[in-house]
Amino acid sequence: MKLTFIGADHEVTGSCHFIEACDKNILVDYGMEQGKDYFENVPLPVSAPEIDYVFLTHAHVDHSGNLPLLYAKGFRGKIFATDATADLCSIMLRDCAHIQMQEAEWRNRKAKRNKDISQMEPAYTMEDAEKTIKAFVPCGYGQEIEVCEGVKIRFTDIGHLLGSASIEVWLTEKNVTKKIVFSGDIGNKQQPLIRDPQMTSEADYVVMESTYGDRLHAVEKPDYVRDLARILDATFQRGGNVVIPSFAVGRTQEMLYFIRKIKLEGLVKSNPNFPVFVDSPLAVEATEIFEDHQYECYDEEAMELVKKKVNPVTFPGLNLAITTEESRAINEDPEPKVIISASGMCEAGRIRHHLKHNLWREECTILFVGYQSIGTTGRAIIDGAEQIKLFGETIDIKAQICKLEGLSGHADKNGLIEWLNGFNRKRPKKVFIVHGEDSVCMSFAQDLRNEYGYDTYAPYSGTEFDIISGLITKEGVPIPVKKKEATLVSDVYARLKAAGARLMGIIARSEGISNKDKAKFADQIIALCDKWSK
Repeated sequence: MKLTFIGADHEVTGSCHFIEACDKNILVDYGMEQGKDYFENVPLPVSAPEIDYVFLTHAHVDHSGNLPLLYAKGFRGKIFATDATADLCSIMLRDCAHIQMQEAEWRNRKAKRNKDISQMEPAYTMEDAEKTIKAFVPCGYGQEIEVCEGVKIRFTDIGHLLGSASIEVWLTEKNVTKKIVFSGDIGNKQQPLIRDPQMTSEADYVVMESTYGDRLHAVEKPDYVRDLARILDATFQRGGNVVIPSFAVGRTQEMLYFIRKIKLEGLVKSNPNFPVFVDSPLAVEATEIFEDHQYECYDEEAMELVKKKVNPVTFPGLNLAITTEESRAINEDPEPKVIISASGMCEAGRIRHHLKHNLWREECTILFVGYQSIGTTGRAIIDGAEQIKLFGETIDIKAQICKLEGLSGHADKNGLIEWLNGFNRKRPKKVFIVHGEDSVCMSFAQDLRNEYGYDTYAPYSGTEFDIISGLITKEGVPIPVKKKEATLVSDVYARLKAAGARLMGIIARSEGISNKDKAKFADQIIALCDKWSK
């Protein structure tokens, strides 16, 4: 039994861990990297067709976004996730595919105008996303699920996002059983709408995130409703718009929850009937999924509203922009308004158009309500950049830049420690610290070791751990990412390699195919090789 660390090691995004056990190859998460990439990841130890299962902690794309790429390279196994995560991924993975296909199309048009004949291929297509979604196996919280002989899992609500979970994994070989718990992203307590993180009491080993492992949220819980109301009121008095870059899944629904309260209590005196625009088809679909899973995921306060037949995330004056025409019309209307749009770090999507129309206006406010990774447009703005480039145009930043402090889907340092100390029936023998910036991983691991006596280790990509012996058999080394040339490169060769890997996977599993079909298949391959070798 072996655990290999692949992604989100000394980095915040791109989560991926690889388990070899019980003659199976298993991934825990397979996410995209977002923002600046600092370290190279080792490749997966096996080809995509050789992956049997994926265990997914939650739907955010830095944990799930590369699953269609895995399918495109030949994966045909099962993806285990909670019911709500499966539903959210059904819209988020399609959205990822749409963005990548649009990006490739835009770059290829630009190349054609510049008489460049090379073509960019999207990492995966809508068809890949659709087929990936069919591989999901929805699971309920708290159920022990026997995946195959020797492998058992259970999902526990971790309070980070609708459907998010820590995953308990039991592995049994030759009458030896070991239990690893993957934290996923640990939620901040007392978030609106969803429940607080639930504890797990025993584990042999723990792999846990450390996003906020070096900082504390406010000692007193901020009054988000009144803080937000003050920002809205001040902006509307200036005659400006409040533009909120927001993650379509999770943070958008929380903002709607707060704004419903603001309107109900009449807290914005200057413009009590202010309009609110949610300009994100993905956010609109996600809000519907929140409503579908309210009984299994909402907290007590939200459920009290549901019992009274009150929808916690809707109110008078809420407008949903679906089409491109509806999106454009928002900035043509001079009335002060709230615009909530994705993406949350301003890296893609419609939010970039709203920034282009509002960043240069002194009367407007850009309000950040979530974590901004290093290297993203959002991080540049919040760190005080005077200008940014959008669609090839330099935009002066004159608007008020604000942040709703304390609003985070991630537990702070104390919350992370509280979750780890919940292992009170069986204290883990080793705790692996992942999913945090380089310095944060190191400092948090050291604090847990010095202050609480945990055996901690912050692995770099490529680290290998023997699950039975409890020993690190190979240490990963930090390999800085080389600066990539900003050129269009054809991806056909990579696709050809992926097709070859998929072919080898089919050959390896051909035992059940009839001899007649095998012979025909072999003849076809030989004929193709003969043709291309001439």
